[in-house]
Amino acid sequence: MKISIIQNNCGIPKYKQIISQIERALVDELLFKEDKLPSVNKVCLANSLSRDTVLQAYDELKKRGIIYAIPGKGYYIKSTQILIKNRVFLLFDELNVFKEDLFNSFLDSIGEDVQVDIFFHHFNSSVFNKLINDSNGNYTKYIVMPTNLKDVTATIATLPPNEVYILDQTNEDLMMFPAVYQNHKKDIYEGLVKGKKMIEKYKKLILIFPGFREPLGMRDGFLKFCNDYSFDNEVITEFKDRTITDGEVYVIPNDRDLVSVIEKGKQQEFKLGKDYGIISYNESPLKKVVENGITTISTDFQAMGKILAHMVLKNQKENIENKSALILRNSL
Repeated sequence: MKISIIQNNCGIPKYKQIISQIERALVDELLFKEDKLPSVNKVCLANSLSRDTVLQAYDELKKRGIIYAIPGKGYYIKSTQILIKNRVFLLFDELNVFKEDLFNSFLDSIGEDVQVDIFFHHFNSSVFNKLINDSNGNYTKYIVMPTNLKDVTATIATLPPNEVYILDQTNEDLMMFPAVYQNHKKDIYEGLVKGKKMIEKYKKLILIFPGFREPLGMRDGFLKFCNDYSFDNEVITEFKDRTITDGEVYVIPNDRDLVSVIEKGKQQEFKLGKDYGIISYNESPLKKVVENGITTISTDFQAMGKILAHMVLKNQKENIENKSALILRNSL
């Protein structure tokens, strides 16, 4: 294929003219998968263009997944799907029922001409860094869940700054990037304040906080509430081998611990919502029916997905705090 007849003063940037020519060649079946494109130097010489102009065109096609580069050999056709205008790199911490709601909401809102590739770092910094390093330069947008991982800010900073979005948790070091996030300290504090009259029926608040995956702001908000309203409290790292005492309320971020507490209550023949209480973190359909209803403090994950998709499509650069609410049920 020959790339030529780049027009001056036509109102269309020259790099976009190169892209259009390649797209047209794919539509007309003049180019096929694995075909080699003209070298950057060849296109420059044939059209009196700068290397930056040609590289900009090729980089854009690379981000969209249409071409790929082999160092020292050149550029090749990777896909003939030219309708894909954006390729999104989406890095989650893990997949659970809450993140699945977020992901499905994002997919429903982002549109059919956007390709979304999802990856998981499973709270492992090495995996996180490798996935970003391997994907850098291959996508038009990068959406990252850094959670509470340490020493990953420098890796995120290697990505194109105008193409990065932070999801779910952010921090001071990442405030230069647009984000849709939870304010865990504020959310748990305000949720407990809203449920204060129900909590006052009990004697003690206990937060089960392993601290490995859970946001630190959650613990800070819990302790602030207990201090501000003079509630006897305790923070424990695990529930294993613990006996429930009459009058305790358990605040439980992890659903495995939720099951353990409910099972223990049954073994002790305690009645949930009377002898002891539970406040779970993150809403799910199952919590509406388990034990006649589990009280939750939760952000709206579906709303988070919709907001994120809108930001990406409109190229918005904002930091948006997603709303959270206390949903009172019979467990309190």
